[in-house]
Order: sequence, then structure tokens, then C-alpha cells
Amino acid sequence: MTTEPKSLIVQSDGTLLLEVHHPSAQRLRHELAAFAHLEKSPEYFHEYRITPISLWNAAQSGWSRERIVDLLTDNARYPVPKALIDVIDKALESFGRFELVRGEESNDLILRPRDAKDDHLTALCQRPSLAKILVEPIEGNAYIIDPIQRGALKVAMIRNGFPVADRAGFKSGASVDVKFDEASDFSLRNYQVESVDAFFSSQGGGGGSGVVVLPCGAGKTMVGIGLIEKIKCQTLILAPNITSVRQWRKEIIRWTNLGEDDVAEYSGARKDIAPITVATYQITAHRKSKTDEFTHLDLFSSNDWGLIIYDEVHMLPAPVFRFTAEIQARRRLGLTATLVREDGREDEVFTLIGPRIYDMPWRDLEQEGFIAKVRCVEVRLDLPLEERDSYLSADRRHRFRISSENPMKLRRLHGILKRHEGDRILVIGQYLRQLKEVSRSIGAPLITGHTPQDERERLYTAFRCGEVPVLIVSKVGNFAVDLPDASVAVQISGTYGSRQEEAQRLGRVLRPKSDGREATFYSLVTRDSRDQDFALRRQRFLMEQGYQYEIEEQEEVLQ
Repeated sequence: MTTEPKSLIVQSDGTLLLEVHHPSAQRLRHELAAFAHLEKSPEYFHEYRITPISLWNAAQSGWSRERIVDLLTDNARYPVPKALIDVIDKALESFGRFELVRGEESNDLILRPRDAKDDHLTALCQRPSLAKILVEPIEGNAYIIDPIQRGALKVAMIRNGFPVADRAGFKSGASVDVKFDEASDFSLRNYQVESVDAFFSSQGGGGGSGVVVLPCGAGKTMVGIGLIEKIKCQTLILAPNITSVRQWRKEIIRWTNLGEDDVAEYSGARKDIAPITVATYQITAHRKSKTDEFTHLDLFSSNDWGLIIYDEVHMLPAPVFRFTAEIQARRRLGLTATLVREDGREDEVFTLIGPRIYDMPWRDLEQEGFIAKVRCVEVRLDLPLEERDSYLSADRRHRFRISSENPMKLRRLHGILKRHEGDRILVIGQYLRQLKEVSRSIGAPLITGHTPQDERERLYTAFRCGEVPVLIVSKVGNFAVDLPDASVAVQISGTYGSRQEEAQRLGRVLRPKSDGREATFYSLVTRDSRDQDFALRRQRFLMEQGYQYEIEEQEEVLQ
């Protein structure tokens, strides 16, 4: 009798291939997520990758070297490469070599070595990134840290290869009597419950910090509300724009016992504070000049917050990471559809927000009906002859813009609108000149960053009810636009190679449709151009999640 091969293929570069249909795959998927990042989730094999950050993530959540190596060894189809075990050993040895604690008598914030004889901090304090932080040495080869530098210290230490084990604790925050409204007959979905529970589990953030990764349309807002209901403390929520702020406020009031006066908006339009306050990133990072203090710094100390929630944490501005120690003293939850940052600062998210505590493959949620099935189509178009000379003589930057604004995209857009007549259609683009031309040509309203908030809300409402069947949006539509019946999105131009943007734009049509229909995501691309090169980069993230792009070619040569 032959035994079934084991489900995991382990490679020396840290790549782990999990056979999705193996009996052990469901159990292993959640265990692997504790110490490896899910990078690709096509149909048959999901690809995880072990990196120093993913291992530090695991160590922060309580995973030992033995537990990780034993799990790999027990489930690997072939022997675990020694080179990978060496990587694991080196990463876990560096984590927690230094820890951040409170002084037993003084309550000072102290950075100290795990072994009091370890004097390596003396060498580290000579490095430029740490010289202004490690300035007050004390007995035991330790240093007193200014609380304002708590975040900056953790970033600098991880950049020097020594992630700090932050054991300085969190403020519990003032209590809030919040619970789900019994009259609403609402309950969290199973994966939303798992996300909330992961915040408190030994495999998660231990109740202190962590990041939940779920696709757009999967209800990340409800995960945040579920955590507020469980912790029951005053909460500050940071969101990317005012539309998102108002959606958070609306959903909290809708699903809980909290009223209008209990949930406040803190934005450019209003400056209210309540037990639950929702603010924009922009307002918290505002200052008159680079040398001035942050204008709204008091927001973080004005209330006894016990929890800070970062919506769309992958786009968190650097100043919000670092400008106040108050953030580091609170429990923190990050929510995102993808931890991809085009600036490569994923390590800052790990250090300052917390470890990735929950991740769910997009196609799994699609199969269960929690997000819509989506057909992705790349429409390839020729550049007209009169545009080609300008394109060939332009520099690389202008070649991208010329090919992105290919006038043939408008002609093809008319055909797509005719094909999907009767559907709710979003047209999304990067360049205002192009979007204004589209708006004039098809007679549909346009929302940009200059559109007043009240007018945006009016148009979104008109779109939801079917009064406006086609809506054009600039990149302000990438985030926090709750349009559940949008079944077609047409991307006519994008931000260079931003994979994050591609995922967010697909997310505009991911919410399940009331009639169960499939959604369609079009990307109009100029063939054999910089536009096509960057389109491939943008599409990479979605392809790694198991989506395939059909290709519609334009065969005729346009005169």
C-alpha cells in the first residue's frame, strides 16, 4: 500500500509550495501563515515565502525555532534544505536579542539586551540611525529611551538587523459599553470571527497589535467593529479619506448600540471627538511646514484611547508612523487588502503596527460566495499613426503618458459600454485631461479630488440607486467607495506599475451582487508600449492570487 505524498514542497530560497487539494492543506494554511507570507494563490499550489520579516513576525507571536522546523520537517515532501534552516536560525537568534521594557521602579522606557553581558548596543549607538536615540546609558548595557522615540527606535533597530521585542505594554484605554445591536440580526462571518480571535491568540498579536489581510469587499470594516466590540474601549480609527471616514461612522452606528454622539468625525470638515473617533490620515499628518509641529498632535493624547485601527494600512504615511509615542503605547490593528508597498516599507508596517495575524486567499472567499467572481480582461489597442512619432521621440516618462492617453481607448470604451448596457459601470483613470474627455464623450459624471464631498456623496448615491449607470472616477475612487452593485470596472490608465492600485481597483467590483452575477474588470492597454509594460507589473499581484487575464486584441492597423 502506497502512502500519499506529503503536501509541502520546501525550497532552499524560502519558497514553500502547498498542494491546495491535499487533505492536510486546510490545517497547514493557517499554520504556515504564522511564519511565511502568502505570495501567490493559484488553483493547485499556493506559494508562501519565508523571509527574515516573516520569521520575526512568528517570533513576536511566540513561535520557536523548534516549532517552525518541526512543522516543515513533518509536512515536507522532500528533506528540508539545510540552507533554509540556517536562515531560520539566524533570523530567530536576532529577534529579541534586545527588548523594550518598563523600569520596575522608575517606569522609564528601557532598551536592554536579553543577556546583560551583551554590550552590542555600545557599537550600535555609533550608527547614524541610532546615535540620537541611544544617548542615555544605564547599568546592564542598557539605555533609557525617550518615549517619543519608541517608534523610531524600532524602525532603526530592524533596519540594523535586530528587531526589538516590545514588552513595554499598552494602555488599556477608557471603557466603552459597545455591543452589536440585537435588533439588527447581524453576526460576523466565520473568517471575520477568526480575524478578531487571531488578535488575541498566541499565534497572533497576543492582544496588542497585528495586521489582518483580506480582499476588498470581504468586510474588513466589520473586523474592526468586531474588535471594538470585543475590547470595549475608546478607539481611534485612521482612514485614507473622508469618504472612508464617513462609511466607518455609518457602519458603526448601523450595527452597534452606539449613537450619533458616540461616533465622531475628525477631518478637514469637522473636528469632533467622541469615544469612537474616525480621522483621516491627512489631518493627523498635517503641519504648516516641515519644521512646524503637527497641527493635530493633541488628537492622540486628548482621549484615553485603548485601540487604534489603521484602515488601508499599506498606504499609511510615514509621519503617522513616527510623529508621536502615543501611537506605540496603544493596541493597534491594521487592515489591508494587500501589504504590498511600492516603496518597500513593509518592514515598517511589521515593526510599528504589528505582525500579520490573519490572511485569507482571495479565491477561497470567492468560492464561498463572500466576494464576487470576476472576469479580468486586458484589451490591447494600437497607438494611432499620428501619435507614434511623438511616442518614439519622447523620453521614458512621457512615453508612458502618451501611451496611457491613447485616444483609441475612448473608442473601445464606447464599445464596452454598449456591450454592458444595463450594468452599473465604473470608469477609472489616472489623468484628469483624459478623464474629462471621457466624461464629455460618454456624457457621464466625473469625480476627482477637486469634487466637493457633498457632490461626491450625491453621485455615489445616484450610482447605487441606478439613476447614474456610468460613473467616472480618478484615483480618489481607488479606496473606500462602497458601491456593491458595480458589476463592471474599466481601467483606462494607471499609476505606473502599482500592484496595490490594481488590487484596489478590482476591489470596486468585488462585493457580491444582489443577483449573483459575475463582475468584469477591463484594463485598456496600448500594445507594445510603456503602458503595456507597466500594466503587466500592475497585474502581477492579481495573477498571484489566481486571477487570469483574458486578452482582447485589436487586429486592424488604425490609420
